Amino acid sequence: MDLEELRAFLAVVEAGSFLGAARALGSSRTTLRRQVASLEARAGVLLLESVRNGVVPTEAGQVLARKGRGMVQEAAALLASIREVGDAPSGTLRVILPVGLPPHMMTPLFAAVRAAYPRLHVHCRFSNDPLGEALTDIDIAVHFGEDAPSGHWISHVVLRVREWLIASRAYLERRGTPQTIDDLKHHELFAWQAPGEDARTWRTWRGAPFTVEPALIATDIHFIRHCCISGLGIGLVPDALVADPDVGPDVLVPVLPDVVGQERPVRLSVPGALSEIPKIKVFIGHVRASLGKL
Repeated sequence: MDLEELRAFLAVVEAGSFLGAARALGSSRTTLRRQVASLEARAGVLLLESVRNGVVPTEAGQVLARKGRGMVQEAAALLASIREVGDAPSGTLRVILPVGLPPHMMTPLFAAVRAAYPRLHVHCRFSNDPLGEALTDIDIAVHFGEDAPSGHWISHVVLRVREWLIASRAYLERRGTPQTIDDLKHHELFAWQAPGEDARTWRTWRGAPFTVEPALIATDIHFIRHCCISGLGIGLVPDALVADPDVGPDVLVPVLPDVVGQERPVRLSVPGALSEIPKIKVFIGHVRASLGKL
């Protein structure tokens, strides 16, 4: 398959028209039409069909677009890996992270990477659901869960965090400490919204589900922690057991720690084609070394 023809096709699909794709690529509509026609001849099927406002992919075109983005990414990654072999890590590292990671845990990691590799720049994007995003322009995806992104990705478990209930001592002194799951009904509850899960369904350590009615549901773990620190209620969040800055060690305490909760892995996932690029390998190494000190 001709990669330039594939790139042209993908650009037309993303823009929804030959004119939009031509503007995005700095090319001409005639050139793009010729490249797409050549690709259709190779495939033996129509890949695009005209609609009132432009073009849309046919069923075959949808399959090619979905798979083709990965092919283009892998080709670009192969060239990048060849260029960087033997050189100090450089360029831009594009990372997607889940919303709510503790800034005071991430800052030292960024500082260590910059100090060791000053030619390496990091572009971070935050998402409520990293695996739900289009990952065609991502070098590393950081996410919770057992699953890796679909396609050819290499996934590393770098940390296992305990998801449990926390509250401030001040709140528990004011409202009382729950002794059973049933006691939670009488408290202000805050729930982290994990991707693809119902935040109103909590689990015991034995895996049994039970339903609650949270006063607050949020995708930002750190926001829920601060609500708990402020004495507003009891929160169910993943906890890396990293102390909060400017907060005394005894401010937050676990609630029903042997009853409610589960373990969640934190993963770093990398497209297979990028796994040997120096900047990817050193970043993963720094993450593992830093988290190993927790």
